[in-house]
Amino acid sequence: MPKESARPRGRYFEEFALGDKVTSQGRTITEADIVAFAGLSGDYNPVHIDAEFAKAGMFGERIAHGLLILSIASGLAWQLGFMAGTADAFLSLDCKFAGATKIGDTLKVSAEVAQKRDMPGSGGGMIVFNVEVTNQRDEVVQKGKWSVLIRRMQAEG
Repeated sequence: MPKESARPRGRYFEEFALGDKVTSQGRTITEADIVAFAGLSGDYNPVHIDAEFAKAGMFGERIAHGLLILSIASGLAWQLGFMAGTADAFLSLDCKFAGATKIGDTLKVSAEVAQKRDMPGSGGGMIVFNVEVTNQRDEVVQKGKWSVLIRRMQAEG
C-alpha cells in the first residue's frame, strides 16, 4: 500500500489567483541583525556599522543593508506559509531599494499575485508576486517582483 504524504502547508499553482494578497506580521530590525549580516556577508560599509561615520551621512545614523532587508522579507513571506512545501525555486528577484531602514524600524512584507504562467515540463508554473516592504510609518523601503516556481497539485502526465 502506497504511503500517503501530508499535504504541504503552501498553496499549489492552481490555487493562486491574480490579485491574491498576503501581509506578514512585523519584525523589528536590531543592531544585532546588522552586525550579524555584516559578518555573514563581509559588507562592512561604515554606513551600516560605524555610528560616528553614519552620523555625518545623509541618514544621520546607521542603516540596515538592503540585502539584509530583502533576506528578512523573504523570511517573513515564508512564515506566512503560502509557499511552504510548494515553492521549488526563486526564478528571479527584482528589488528596488526605496528607503532606508534604521535600527528599531519594524517591517512588514506584502505580496500580491501579479502574474501566473504555466511552465510545462517543470511540474508547476511561475507566479510573479508584487512585493512591498513597509516600515511602521507605512513608508515603502523596498519593492519589487519575485518570480517563484510553484508546484502543481498533480504531476504532469
